[in-house]
Amino acid sequence: MGEDMSDGHQQNGHENVPSRQRRRFPGISSRAYEHPADRSALVALRKLSGFDTVFKALSGLLPERSLRLLFLSDSVRVSDQQFAHLNDMLRDACYILDLEKVPPMYVNQDPQPNAMCIGLDEPIIVVTTGLVELLDEEEMRAVVGHEVGHALSGHSVYRTILLFLTSLALKVAWIPLGNLAIMAIVTALREWFRKSELSADRAGLLVGQDLTASMRGLMKLAGGNHLHEMNVDSFLKQAEEYEAGGDLRDSVLKILNVLPRSHPFTTIRAAELKKWSASRDYQRIMDGHYPRRTEDKDTSVSDSFRESASHYATHVKTSKDPLMKLVSDIAGGAGDLGGRVRRGFGGFASSAPTDQPPTDPSDPTDKPGPANGTDTPPRDGD
Repeated sequence: MGEDMSDGHQQNGHENVPSRQRRRFPGISSRAYEHPADRSALVALRKLSGFDTVFKALSGLLPERSLRLLFLSDSVRVSDQQFAHLNDMLRDACYILDLEKVPPMYVNQDPQPNAMCIGLDEPIIVVTTGLVELLDEEEMRAVVGHEVGHALSGHSVYRTILLFLTSLALKVAWIPLGNLAIMAIVTALREWFRKSELSADRAGLLVGQDLTASMRGLMKLAGGNHLHEMNVDSFLKQAEEYEAGGDLRDSVLKILNVLPRSHPFTTIRAAELKKWSASRDYQRIMDGHYPRRTEDKDTSVSDSFRESASHYATHVKTSKDPLMKLVSDIAGGAGDLGGRVRRGFGGFASSAPTDQPPTDPSDPTDKPGPANGTDTPPRDGD
């Protein structure tokens, strides 16, 4: 069973931490909170041609020590003496998720709200001043739990490689074809990382155990520190409208919009987290029934594949997105799919010339000719 732990003490003047009981999860495996899409995307990434070669090469070349020295020299390391309330949160999160070694955490001067967990040998957590100033205590607790979830899942290695390859892609963009292989791996890494964020959001909820605070934090990332101007239900309705709205053209545009992003859209993250919080899986974890790390070695890869496949099949069947509906209909053998595709993309051709009636070759007035009414084609620029 999960263990109860109380949390009502003052932390260096940060007095808005509610006094309440929270669960602890001894020996919890990251499999307990990992989103099925996270696992399947990681499997697909590892199968990508050339990924193993690049991964092994970069693992030996990336400046791990340099990375640590950089943050040590140009950021503030969280401790009992510096950002003590964050240090308490970090140790608290590691205690709840039973992460034995507490990763070092740094606060970096950057007005952009952000946090990340990076590192090859050992994870490092970095949060920006913009994030610290934006979030209240409980919202920040969920974020710290989110990053500890990344550490427990081993995400920091792939995140570090993604950051390095993104930088490298910019440097070699001038080399013919040299950028293609790198961008293929970067695109696959981004697809995985977006899915891993959904897993880490779940870890953040397990640590904070306050869904409202998790929702508030995501809303602030989208709309800034203006909670009095925002509403959770309306915010979640945006996600529903985003998924269901438009036609096939919009479905394609959604895919194109998300490709360059490292994170899923904030409304989607909020909707996914709220859905998981109401699930039986979440309730079982809170009741103390969850997979343990000691069982990880006995986990069946085929079972993970089946779970991921089942998740995607359910997602396609229940999705309101026009493209997903079409895919579901194709799988179900629905008729007139060609007509539906033409109607779905019809707007792309709305500006094209309409069909003209056939001309009578014997009628000189129907003879096609230059638009300017002369036998001489117009010059460039006319």
